[in-house]
Amino acid sequence: MGRNLFVIGGARSGKSAYAEQLATDNFRALNHADASLYYLATAQAFDQEMQARIDLHQKRRTADWQTIDAPIDLPEKLVSCSHQRAVILVDCLSIWTTNLLIAEADIAQARDDFVQAVTDSPATVIMVASETGLGIVPDTALSRRFRDANGITNQVIAQLADEVYFIVAAIAQKIKP
Repeated sequence: MGRNLFVIGGARSGKSAYAEQLATDNFRALNHADASLYYLATAQAFDQEMQARIDLHQKRRTADWQTIDAPIDLPEKLVSCSHQRAVILVDCLSIWTTNLLIAEADIAQARDDFVQAVTDSPATVIMVASETGLGIVPDTALSRRFRDANGITNQVIAQLADEVYFIVAAIAQKIKP
């Protein structure tokens, strides 16, 4: 079983950049020999604004990164790149939850499958998610379903993770252990 790290924070808090640095540091510690550095990307470019966000994330990454798109099939993609000398960054579980909600997928089953994939992985897995429970109660049923599904996923991942970091204004606070 590998190490599991969870990076959580609000929108535009700097959580992805922090997680990318954690992944790079863990990759470098493996001395590059037969190590792999993966970025499992859950975002889809449905509009120009989202494409700009994706482009920004891609520009920060070096040639060491192998990007794998995983908007829905995240558990399967995680399994496909898991090995002892892999560092895998999953960005972002909240977007993945949105994708599952839009696809009318069974979110609980998908979450269980993802947890099993992470648990079984010998890799270092770094997961990113947005904290959405600090704001007001959403006014639409769909938004409340997302908030609830995202909150449950965050709780499950925080329990699974060996280390949890909360990001506020690009400052990381280690909250577990």
